[in-house]
Amino acid sequence: MSLGAKKVAGVLALFMVVCACTSILSPFFLDAFNIENLLRRSALFGIISIGAAFVIMTGGIDLSIGSVIALVGCLVPWLLVEEGWSPWAVLPLGVAISLVIGLAHGVLVTWLKIQPFIVTLCGLLLYRGLARWITDDQTAGFQGEYAGLQWLGNGRIELPFFEEFALPAPALVLVVVAILAIIFLRLTVWGRWLLATGRNESAARYAGVPTQRMTLLAYVLCSLLAGIGGMLFVFDVGSAQPADFGSFYELYAIAAAVLGGCSLRGGEGTIVGVVIGAALMRVLENAIVLIDWIPDNINFAVIGIVILAGAIADELIRGFITRRARKTAAG
Repeated sequence: MSLGAKKVAGVLALFMVVCACTSILSPFFLDAFNIENLLRRSALFGIISIGAAFVIMTGGIDLSIGSVIALVGCLVPWLLVEEGWSPWAVLPLGVAISLVIGLAHGVLVTWLKIQPFIVTLCGLLLYRGLARWITDDQTAGFQGEYAGLQWLGNGRIELPFFEEFALPAPALVLVVVAILAIIFLRLTVWGRWLLATGRNESAARYAGVPTQRMTLLAYVLCSLLAGIGGMLFVFDVGSAQPADFGSFYELYAIAAAVLGGCSLRGGEGTIVGVVIGAALMRVLENAIVLIDWIPDNINFAVIGIVILAGAIADELIRGFITRRARKTAAG
């Protein structure tokens, strides 16, 4: 079994343990409504987590995900309702804004050699500020209109033989995104180049890999999925307040990617693991809400512990592999 497969198996086992413990401690966990809601939120966060994973695989980081979600998520209902734009203009504009943001990040990181932390931290502040300025810091909502669009975020697909349960529409979007991401990462040369860039950028560049283009592509994909996620999130809840919409979502995305086996040093990660990691984060938050003796305001502490545990595990695994490789070479 490969290292990636072992990491996926590990996070899947942890996910099952957490689900089992939560179901024992709270009878509401297995309620059909709760499971359906968990699937919806897991799908929404899974989409943005895949984007974060691409950047992490190159050895970078993107702290602006939540603010991109806020900017696109607030612009869509504001342009539709307040400005009277057509959905055929608004949705492509949201995608275009996301692509331009990712392209700007990639150029600043690759050609100007600015640290990803600084670039995306500035983006975190800039895009939320733009969202607040454009909307005059007012809540943007659909006001009962555009039910067809909102179905993409809060729609339900009835399943035969399951009268009390339906598949949330965002889950289908996640499946499509995940399949495309797996095909790109595992079955194309660009995916192999992206992972090679994260493992050792200098060696990859000397081997002929266009490392700058791969890094730029990772940031474009991350922002694109953040923008798509922003639209789906606002379709789900029906309104967005620019001051806090999408706040800290980048932390959930990074935590899901780390839990799913992405190394913070780059060069490693699986899409399946990231999706399971996103679902695990949702189950953990759900457990905090459902289990009475766990304080409701501890969720950010859980995120911090998860990211730290993932980083520690990554270092221990890397150290073990290095020591075993040295022993093999010496023997």
